[in-house]
Amino acid sequence: MQKITPCLWFDGRAAEAADFYVSVFGGDSRVLETSHYPEGSPGEAGAVMTVRFRLADQEYMGLNGGPAFHFTEAVSLSVDCADQAEVDRLWAALTEGGEESQCGWLKDRFGLSWQIVPRALPDILGGPDRDRADRAMKAMMGMGKLDVETLLNA
Repeated sequence: MQKITPCLWFDGRAAEAADFYVSVFGGDSRVLETSHYPEGSPGEAGAVMTVRFRLADQEYMGLNGGPAFHFTEAVSLSVDCADQAEVDRLWAALTEGGEESQCGWLKDRFGLSWQIVPRALPDILGGPDRDRADRAMKAMMGMGKLDVETLLNA
């Protein structure tokens, strides 16, 4: 088990979310463990309490903590995408039932914020040609899903 594991608070949908994320990221992603509320606990006895799952070598815990807390953009998961095809695939999967934002940000159907980032972006924005970087930044500010070719050509 890793030393630090992000815990994501859900309102009864932790198992559904974990299964969805595992299906989106594939590979070695998987549900690792599910625990249930015991008798006499704050949750309904037998209902899913926590789900431990792995996505791309990172473990997470989903907690069915109830309606008290909700996700905000103050915390997001940033995904390094090898190419436009991966950006397109993840964007389509994660926005289904969710909502698009700008600059590569989105909220999935559970309200969790994601940044879908092409691997080329840091080089484009941090490269030595500051005029190009400024043009790319301006182009990015007008995008929802990021388009690598448009950013490279800015």
